[in-house]
Amino acid sequence: MSVRRFARSLLLPAFLFSRLAFGKENEPNEFVDIKSVDKTIVIDLRYASSNNVARRPLYPPGTPALVRASVAKRLVIAQEYLRKKGYGLKIWDAYRPQSAQEHLWRIMQNRSFVADPKEGRGMHVRGAAVDATLVDAEGRDVPMPTDFDSFTEAALLEYKGRDPIVRANLKLLQKAMAHGGFYGLRTEWWHFCAPDWKEFTPEPDLKFATQ
Repeated sequence: MSVRRFARSLLLPAFLFSRLAFGKENEPNEFVDIKSVDKTIVIDLRYASSNNVARRPLYPPGTPALVRASVAKRLVIAQEYLRKKGYGLKIWDAYRPQSAQEHLWRIMQNRSFVADPKEGRGMHVRGAAVDATLVDAEGRDVPMPTDFDSFTEAALLEYKGRDPIVRANLKLLQKAMAHGGFYGLRTEWWHFCAPDWKEFTPEPDLKFATQ
């Protein structure tokens, strides 16, 4: 075994944040900080605040937005697509610890909106999904169908409203994410997942390093 491989074998999942540098040495299943990949992507983790369905922070302050390295590459492609059109991504959620998933399940207990932790199908827990919205070139929110965690019919992937601006914004977000190789979720317009999400194992609780 090489020295490099031996050193890697000593790293526990809890300390993955220490190797979040993004580059040729990252393997597809490693976790990276989205900001280290593309600083122009706006990060607003709602579960690090009280502005969410739980009405309290589920992540510690300064929590980084983590995803698998291959998922981060997809986000770079989507961001570049939007940049050329004068827009950009804002990330509301990325990797989600198992403890947060369990808390959300206790609140909702509805598989249409939250994956049952016992079934092991959580895409966020695997670091393979993001919750994203659209911002303009100045990083300002643009009109979208609903706010985050709006578990209503208005939050469906297929927009049923009549506002042409909202419809156009949602369509642009969907095109950008599809360009990056993501697909959406029928009940949440903001949720996008990598098609190979099943190849990643759930990571129960990575310990976040905060600033």
